[in-house]
Amino acid sequence: MDSDKVVRAMARWWQTVSQEDNDPSSRNPMLYDPLQDGVVKTSKKMQYFAAMVVCLGAVSAGTALAWTSPVLPQISEDPNANTTANNATADGSSSSQLQLTLSQQTWVSSLLAIGAFLGALPTGYIADYIGRRYTALVMDIPFIVAWTATIFANSATVLYFARFTIGLATGSFCVVAPMYISEIAESSIRGTLGTLFQLTLSIGILLVYIIGAMVTWTTLSVLCLLVPVALFIGMLFLPETPTYLLKKGRRGDAALSLKWLWGRYCDSRTAIQQIQSELDQAGGNASFSDVFRIRAARNGLIISMLLMFFQQFSGVNAVIFYTVPIFKSAGSTLDPSICSIIVGFVQVVMTFTSSLMIEKAGRKSLLIFSSTIMTICLAILGAYFDMKDDGKDVSSIGWLPLLCVVLYMITFSVGYGPIPWLMMGELFLPDVKATAVALTVMSNWFSVFLVTKTFGSMITAWGSDMTFWFFAFCMFVATMYVAFMVLETKGKSSSQIQSWLDNK
Repeated sequence: MDSDKVVRAMARWWQTVSQEDNDPSSRNPMLYDPLQDGVVKTSKKMQYFAAMVVCLGAVSAGTALAWTSPVLPQISEDPNANTTANNATADGSSSSQLQLTLSQQTWVSSLLAIGAFLGALPTGYIADYIGRRYTALVMDIPFIVAWTATIFANSATVLYFARFTIGLATGSFCVVAPMYISEIAESSIRGTLGTLFQLTLSIGILLVYIIGAMVTWTTLSVLCLLVPVALFIGMLFLPETPTYLLKKGRRGDAALSLKWLWGRYCDSRTAIQQIQSELDQAGGNASFSDVFRIRAARNGLIISMLLMFFQQFSGVNAVIFYTVPIFKSAGSTLDPSICSIIVGFVQVVMTFTSSLMIEKAGRKSLLIFSSTIMTICLAILGAYFDMKDDGKDVSSIGWLPLLCVVLYMITFSVGYGPIPWLMMGELFLPDVKATAVALTVMSNWFSVFLVTKTFGSMITAWGSDMTFWFFAFCMFVATMYVAFMVLETKGKSSSQIQSWLDNK
């Protein structure tokens, strides 16, 4: 019996050290897995650490998205808009040198979305060519360049360059961060780590709302610059994902990466074999057309893009836009910046709550819950503005739209805020993931641009009531679609998800 144990132990040892004869790291002692089954265990600490580091890119994206909210009033030509911001700054400085017209402010706001749309697609190919880690490092440079240009901006043209450049970086990290996280996470915490992207994005937005209310726009920009600098330093210490390394035939490096991420005593051989099986199932590198030709990839892309569409056509930007007047209609005398901070705080808290619930409640049930409550809240907001626009006295129910806004933001942050980003990383095999994720992110930013561009026209042509009812209808459609057409991916392996997509 003892001799059998020795033989099995030697066989396992030889399997480890001979896995990749041409790989210098294949004989690294760190690759040896524990021989006793009871010793095999994983550690989640470094997975959380790595996910948090790469999600500093999401924090940077959040600061970029929210930057215009406190800054545009400070650099506006309208004296009524910049009096308080320019004359009552934290450091006592006088008015800003930059004085933008309304048209220039519109470009400063919209160029980020254009840059993000254009930055998404090439990022997928770059990530497949040089790796997820190096892509994050390379695409962090535009963040640093953009914030540096913003700090020293003395004209609208410089701001245009900065906002477009920061948009490129934002779109890139919307692709590479979810890819990196989905490829380093154990299935037991894949959902929790997947929600970190939206959580850290919300944290970035909240930080700008809070800090922007207290300092000048140049000081705010300096503080925003610190985030991508920290991201660059942090990425230097992270490993490449095991999936990418296996795609490149670097089996020993992939095992070392797993040991770093999952702990020294993890069963790296079994994990490597599972990842390799998924890569073999994918059949190597796929072309752009394969995303549409392969049934499973095509169905995954449709689901992923529709979830992003519903995320933006939930009307979240419209609700945020109307937060201040809704607060005022409820009798609140809060400063608009305080209202923004409250909304941002609710988003952060509830997105964090979603990260705790995601592995218990599941993706599908949270999406259905989210869209159902948002449908009701948007319908009530439409009815409220219908009565208000008709001249009816709504002062006695001023609390109702306020309650709807709070419930809306809570349910959005629990469901349609983080989950589309999470599922985007779950629905694709490694061969098509880069292209499919890039296309999904592009669809998201196109939807952002479409809603932002048409929102004002919708309000003018339809009125506030019909606009909110339109978004309520979109959420009703979202509820029906998810209920009947979307698989619950909680606890499912990649092969199980692909099997469902292929037979859908």
